[in-house]
Amino acid sequence: MTELEKGPTGRRRGRGARERILSASQRLFREQGINRTGMDQLCAAAEVSKRTAYQHFAGKDELVAEYLRRFDPSVLPGVFDRPDLTPRERLLAAFDIPPTTPLCPYIAATVELNDPQHPASQYARDYKKAVAARLADTAREAGAADPEQLGEQLALLLDGAAARTRVLDADTFPIAAAIAAALIDNAIPAPAGDDRRREEAPSRPGTAGPGRTR
Repeated sequence: MTELEKGPTGRRRGRGARERILSASQRLFREQGINRTGMDQLCAAAEVSKRTAYQHFAGKDELVAEYLRRFDPSVLPGVFDRPDLTPRERLLAAFDIPPTTPLCPYIAATVELNDPQHPASQYARDYKKAVAARLADTAREAGAADPEQLGEQLALLLDGAAARTRVLDADTFPIAAAIAAALIDNAIPAPAGDDRRREEAPSRPGTAGPGRTR
C-alpha cells in the first residue's frame, strides 16, 4: 500500500514529495535566487509540509546541493556524447548556448552562497573541474598538443561568456565561440608541410607562435 502524507493544503499526497520539492527548488532558486527562497515558500510551492521536507532533506544546504546535482549529472551529454560531431565540433558546440539561458546555476550558487565550504560550493567546484576535464579529453581526441591547457582555456572562456552575457544582458557567446575556434586551431598542430594556417593568420606583437597559447 502506498505511503501517504498530508500537504499544507490538507490534501493527501503520495511518494512524489521529494520530486516536487526538487522541482520547486529548480524553479524558485533560478527565478529569484537561493537566499531569497525560504523553506516555507518551497514547501508551499511543492505542496508538502515542512516536516515532510525535512524528512527528505536534512536542511536547506542539502537541498541546494541536490538542486545542483540534478542539472547536469553526466557533464553536458548533449555536447560531449554526440557521435555525429567531430572532436573539434564538440568543443565548439559547448559555446552554442541561447542568449536567453539563465546564468550558469553553478556560478550563481557559488557567488550567492559565498562559502567555499558549503556542500553546494564544493559540488560546483567538482562539476567545473569535470567540465574542464571533458574539454581536455575532447581536445586530446582533436589532436591538441597540450589538451589540458586547451581544456582549461576553453572552460575559462565558457564561464566568462556566461557571466558577461548575464551582466551585459547581451549575447557574448558568438564572440566566445570565435575566440575558442582560434584557440583550438592554434593548439592543434598543422599537418606536416601545410603552412596555410600560418600564412593566413596575421602576426601580432605579443602573441604566441603556432601551436602555443599564452
